[in-house]
Amino acid sequence: MINSLGGVTSCGGSIIHHNWVITAAHCVANRHTFVIRYGLTNLTKPEIILETTRKYIHPRYIEIQAGVQTDDIALLGVDQHVPYSRLIQPSRLQNSGRKDESYLGVRLVVSGYGRTDDLWNGGAASEILLWTHLRGITNAECRAWYNNSPIIQAQTVCAEYYNHTSQSSCQGDSGGPLTLVDTDGQTTMIGIVSFGSSAGCNSPFPSAYVRPDHYHDWYVEVTGMSFDWNSDDILPPKPEELEGPSED
Repeated sequence: MINSLGGVTSCGGSIIHHNWVITAAHCVANRHTFVIRYGLTNLTKPEIILETTRKYIHPRYIEIQAGVQTDDIALLGVDQHVPYSRLIQPSRLQNSGRKDESYLGVRLVVSGYGRTDDLWNGGAASEILLWTHLRGITNAECRAWYNNSPIIQAQTVCAEYYNHTSQSSCQGDSGGPLTLVDTDGQTTMIGIVSFGSSAGCNSPFPSAYVRPDHYHDWYVEVTGMSFDWNSDDILPPKPEELEGPSED
């Protein structure tokens, strides 16, 4: 992302269509030009690089205020048709029928190119795509960690480390996906990286994500397309027993 002064910052994002990328609103707020790198597991080796100025921030997000807000979600539109390939695939957004589903105890995955340690500890951003397991918690527990912050609403899902406090999203992961393997075997995005604690990425504090399933009507308004789907035959994911160490 490039702002009016030429400053450059980076965030994660996910493809949802040949012409659309979903990310966090705070990633694109008050920025004007966006360079999107597609189809990579290494930042220096994208399949496609495109530039766009077409940003669509959710109307309840106050752009001039920027920062973390409840409706921290945005879309980027690209004029070129981006073909799918082995590494370029659309993400399945959780459907509207399951927008209030509990992920308490469910094993989740967050991924991105963010820092491997806190900014103030000198952590550097990763050149390769990293991922780690997290475990879903309730919003009530999440609010207790964040002094009953009003930002944490029904549109928010929170997750804590899976079995080690080093497992978390961090600076630079904003806008990236929080996913699970659903009971039909398909990977489904249930969150977009929004914020973590000032206590640090390696602290026991949970991280918070925007639920994309709350915004299907808005997607139609912006794109003219529906990303909703029917899950009547899919059972809710079950909490998992604690396992051994996972990748981080």
